[in-house]
Amino acid sequence: MTALPPLQSRLLTRRNMLCGTVLLGAVAGCGSPRALAGADAPNKSTETFEVTHTDAEWLKLLTPTQYDVLRAAGTENPFSSPLNDEHRAGVFGCAGCALDDFSSTTKFDSGTGWPSFFKAMDGAVLERKDDSLGMSRTEVLCRRCGSHLGHVFDDGPQPTGLRYCMNGVALTFRPT
Repeated sequence: MTALPPLQSRLLTRRNMLCGTVLLGAVAGCGSPRALAGADAPNKSTETFEVTHTDAEWLKLLTPTQYDVLRAAGTENPFSSPLNDEHRAGVFGCAGCALDDFSSTTKFDSGTGWPSFFKAMDGAVLERKDDSLGMSRTEVLCRRCGSHLGHVFDDGPQPTGLRYCMNGVALTFRPT
């Protein structure tokens, strides 16, 4: 019988360190599920929106995962949305109210596992400060219904230098 190496040397392998670093980078890039982090959703504003529903109505209109992301500011798992790999010409809209939010011409592969864009459509989104999860970020909301779409970061490509890191479940896609 072969003896196993000490526990410390098995835990601190290069592969384990690399996997941990990649996971930490993904979490820092777009946040993590609130349930795992134990954090509350970003502060809700007192804004009013064109499309409004009660929580009970939203629960009927959306899937449980959509409700968690759109209405409770959750984050879907990276690489879980088919929209991350959507490359056809078209428009990405809000899953809560169907407002067109992003053009496929601004989509790029950020490597984060979430659909990413360097520009939102004019007048489609609102941005507000989000200090949840112990970090300061900028939350992106649908202008028409106030649904949480994701966050925007200043590490994107030219011409804007922005990376709109969106939850795929918060979006719909319409080919053009």
